[in-house]
Amino acid sequence: MKKLDIGVVGVGAIGSKHVELARTMGNLVAICDVKKKSYPFYQYYSLDAMLAKEQLDMVSVCTPNGLHAEHVIKALDSGCHVLCEKPMALSSVDCGRMIHAAEKANRRLFVVKQNRFNPPVTVVKQALDAGWLGRLLDVQVNCFWNRNKEYYSKSDWRGTILDGGVLFTQYSHFIDLLLWFVGDVKDVFGHAEKQMHSFPDTGVVLFRSMGGVMGTLNFTINSYGKNMEGSITLFGEKGTVKIGGEYLNRLEYQSIDGHVLVVPDEPLMGNRYGVNRGTSSNHDKVYRNVIDVLSGKGSIVTDMLDGLRTVEFIERVYEI
Repeated sequence: MKKLDIGVVGVGAIGSKHVELARTMGNLVAICDVKKKSYPFYQYYSLDAMLAKEQLDMVSVCTPNGLHAEHVIKALDSGCHVLCEKPMALSSVDCGRMIHAAEKANRRLFVVKQNRFNPPVTVVKQALDAGWLGRLLDVQVNCFWNRNKEYYSKSDWRGTILDGGVLFTQYSHFIDLLLWFVGDVKDVFGHAEKQMHSFPDTGVVLFRSMGGVMGTLNFTINSYGKNMEGSITLFGEKGTVKIGGEYLNRLEYQSIDGHVLVVPDEPLMGNRYGVNRGTSSNHDKVYRNVIDVLSGKGSIVTDMLDGLRTVEFIERVYEI
């Protein structure tokens, strides 16, 4: 299979990573960005002009959260497959529109959830699916990061209506993994407050899955000075495991009846945002999965329904 001809829409912090991967793993044809011209050897377009003039196999959408739906649907309607950064959109209604556009165009819509490729996450998921933990009873998710005023002052969209809030921008990856582990959720109760920002920056959520798994999600972006913890702890009848570290990069605890989990010793760094890091940088694995799927050599790791489930969960929290 020839390399995919790719256009990248939005060249901010994460969009720059997509540009590099499109160059090395595909054939980067064009870039769409309203401000930056960081790659002078490539043609810059408006989105409409890029879709009209270039014959692209795929478009990577890396624009602000609130613009994902508009840009994804345009790319799908033009006949391109799409890789959309998280979150898929800021409402389940928009997610539905995107899914409909993908089905109508008979094109693939991928959603970036790179934490599924974290070595400890992958190992725990395999153990869970193999039944090593027995029946899952309880899940505890802790997200204690620092996103200070300087972080928001360096962006013209973070903290605005295009952001959607910390559960969309900072913690949608954790919610995706939560749902990946426990399945669909039926009950959600919670409370969020504005403490140090003009939007809800701290909260607690109690949930119960369709299968009876209960748990909590505790989140804040007010950890003083730096990120403290991003962790998921699973309590099962036959075992307990904790994935922790700053960005789910370490298997911090395990006690399993008859089994020991071995995590591959792979370097794993978080995406850097000033003095802080964010979720793990596995975008190369995301692109490899996209290429494998479109060449008929693999199955999709994160599909558009996974993206929808995350958005539906967040909506239920914010509606409380």
